[in-house]
Amino acid sequence: MQRQLDWFKKQLFGPKSEKQVFDLPGQDSLFASDDAPVPVQPPKNEKRTVKAYQRGTGKKQRDDDCLNDTGLRFTADVPVEVVEHLPPELTGPEADQYEVIGSKTTFRLAQRASSYVVLKCERPVFRRKGSDKPITTPAPFNVLDNSLADVSLLAGLLVDKFQFHLPLYRQHQRIRQAGVTVSRSTLTNLVKRAIDLLRPIVDAQTDNVLRSRVLAMDETPIKAGHQGRAGPQKGKMKTGWFWPLYGDADEVVFTYSNSRGRAHIEQVLSESFSGTLISDGYAAYARYAAAQENVAHAQCWVHGRRYFIEAQKDHPETVTEALQRIAMLYRNEEAIKAQGLTGEKKRQYRLDHSKPVVSDFFQWCRDQLAQGGLVPSDPLTKALNYVLSREASLTVFLENPDVQPDTNHLERALRPI
Repeated sequence: MQRQLDWFKKQLFGPKSEKQVFDLPGQDSLFASDDAPVPVQPPKNEKRTVKAYQRGTGKKQRDDDCLNDTGLRFTADVPVEVVEHLPPELTGPEADQYEVIGSKTTFRLAQRASSYVVLKCERPVFRRKGSDKPITTPAPFNVLDNSLADVSLLAGLLVDKFQFHLPLYRQHQRIRQAGVTVSRSTLTNLVKRAIDLLRPIVDAQTDNVLRSRVLAMDETPIKAGHQGRAGPQKGKMKTGWFWPLYGDADEVVFTYSNSRGRAHIEQVLSESFSGTLISDGYAAYARYAAAQENVAHAQCWVHGRRYFIEAQKDHPETVTEALQRIAMLYRNEEAIKAQGLTGEKKRQYRLDHSKPVVSDFFQWCRDQLAQGGLVPSDPLTKALNYVLSREASLTVFLENPDVQPDTNHLERALRPI
């Protein structure tokens, strides 16, 4: 119970970053003890010779076309409405006694109400001289046949609803306040039809992602729809699941399912994917990969690391050592990135530097369990068993340079949700 309470407190009030700070040999403490020797201060009048150097320019905080006023920054493409303020002296009967010698400019940020406009399309009906047959100018193209909605309205409905989370009933209220009468069901149908127009794009994107040699997959819950209109579940929201796919070309596509079952993984990947699947420790991914001859399964080191962090309060020294060992892997990844290694060179660097670290880490985990004294419910026991039961999947990245050691790149794509 206490561990659960500590976990909830950490989720609510703890730091969001999982970065660990370790005491390194030779690193001075920022908070020295009272009996620590006081550093000797140089004489105030001591003269020093400073070598000349060139100071680099810092990173620009705004674009080159950014206009600037006190506390307000905006680019040149932002509409600017000029408001001229004339004092009584320049508009009164003695205005001819003054002359303007300059001006002072002040910028203010204003807001205009969202506006709607009705497009009145005039199409002439004409006929050829000497003929009685009328000719009607064709109606302009519209993305939805026989629809009252212009493409700009469709785009606005989708952007406001799905990017800015503005429900359709509020958009409906805004349209009514603008003096336009449209039923809410019409807006709902327009959104559905607009989504159908975008579906081929999503299908093409999904097909492209599934051609990747390395694919990362995850799942995250979201409230979607109501349980029912009667009974104890009345008014409660159902839990649905987003399943994002992250491909080779840094391309992400989101699929959706009403459940978290393995069936959705099989439905999405089916026979289309062949390569390495990276995931967290959710067993459904492992079971899917085990049933496929052409799919290798790699798992995420960061998820294993989180199990150790949960045990840090009860076993600070042991967990610190585990985290330091894992940190060595990421220092190697930083070195690979700094040197620009790819392909076989990247693979060889991992074999030379990371493989010994991984082997020592798993042996260290086995030694910790062999020492005894850990009950099955201990968070450290769970952390050790978690990584040891996934040893094969956690070492896939050593042999495949295209595989990342974690799914952080995919989790970053989940943040908007």
